[in-house]
Amino acid sequence: MTFQNGPGTPQIPLNKAAVLRRHELFRDLDQEACDQIAAYAKTREYAEYATIFSKGDPGFCLFAVVRGKILVTTSSSEGKSAVLNQFGPGDVFGEIALLDGRPRTGDATALTDCLLLSLERRDFLPILKRNPEIAIRLLEILSSRLRRTTEQVEELMFMNLRGRLAKTLLRLTEGASNRSAELSQSEVSQRVGMSREMINRQLQVWVREGVIELARRRLTVLRPDVLTDISSG
Repeated sequence: MTFQNGPGTPQIPLNKAAVLRRHELFRDLDQEACDQIAAYAKTREYAEYATIFSKGDPGFCLFAVVRGKILVTTSSSEGKSAVLNQFGPGDVFGEIALLDGRPRTGDATALTDCLLLSLERRDFLPILKRNPEIAIRLLEILSSRLRRTTEQVEELMFMNLRGRLAKTLLRLTEGASNRSAELSQSEVSQRVGMSREMINRQLQVWVREGVIELARRRLTVLRPDVLTDISSG
């Protein structure tokens, strides 16, 4: 029996089917089908900053996040890195390599202690054949992520630093309580594609102007209207 628990918390039996149904990929499946998929899922735990997979690793499984945060990045031969995506509880990631069986296209790192479910390719592909609605939903998810990647490329090519940074801060704090999020300047730098020094200079300008507030690893957007104007200008 596996458990959904954190340090110092009571151990609670993990309902794998309930975890899977948090995500739109499995949400509309009938209970029997979801239970069958959950039976194949394996639990995996990772400590903070642990590597889940690296670019070029064999892609043989898809992951569902039970607890924790995952950062997916890519890097160049010169050592530069860029953030591709971030995932939290209820999210699914690693589906591209799962579908085509080719090596991973990025690096996945645990931002916090994490509990994940994994579904292996050999188990998942027969499920897709039996449940075409999952295949259709998966195509929709991949299309959505491709659109997001296209937006990121456009931002890098056509927007200046202030605009990219403003848009990134709005995106990262969207839906968060008080528009606040745990962020390091290194993480922001990777997402925007600029050096920490340049990011820090602009952040300090916005702090002085009362647009944002900075604390240790926490950034709060005080004036989203100002950042919206900058990102759309």
